[in-house]
Amino acid sequence: MSGPQKNKTIILISLFTALTAVGAFLKIPLPTVPITLQTFFVLMCGNLLSGVHGSISQITYLILGLIGIPIFAYGGGPGYIFQPTFGYLLGYPFCALIVGLIREKILPDIKIRQYSKRKIFYSLFVSDIVGVIVIFSFGLGYLYLNIKYHIYSNLDHASLSTGLDIKKIINSTIMVFVPFDLLKAFLASLLSVRLVKML
Repeated sequence: MSGPQKNKTIILISLFTALTAVGAFLKIPLPTVPITLQTFFVLMCGNLLSGVHGSISQITYLILGLIGIPIFAYGGGPGYIFQPTFGYLLGYPFCALIVGLIREKILPDIKIRQYSKRKIFYSLFVSDIVGVIVIFSFGLGYLYLNIKYHIYSNLDHASLSTGLDIKKIINSTIMVFVPFDLLKAFLASLLSVRLVKML
């Protein structure tokens, strides 16, 4: 990697770390998991960086939050791993990695300028949908285990333990967020069509 290319990559990694942090504060608060713009920026990160570099960006974001900088939706610090929503954050590096790898496979950088905007959009949209599935897999799995083993003390475990059912968690969480995250995936793909050729 040449000097200018290396510098550009470092700048983009830092930029998406910062944007993901900003996205945590652009949110609609809900009882279980807030709707934020973080997913949008994570998908953009995967679209525009390589899988490895996108993952590094999100790992950096997690490290900064866990050492105490309040850049998560509800603050920061090592204790955040006990939050029932931490699984979604844990899924960010894997989402960026997988989205980036799929994008690199379908749309190799060396040939990117040869493809039509339509092909680029559909390819990015498919990879972003996979990325959303990755985040939900980590998020719901972590949420389920958190509730089942009473990890987070602020949850009403007395009522939860009487009716713990993964279907209830799916219905109350996924069904609320699927439309929003599909919209984020659509917008991230649409915005990335021009940027991916430039970068």
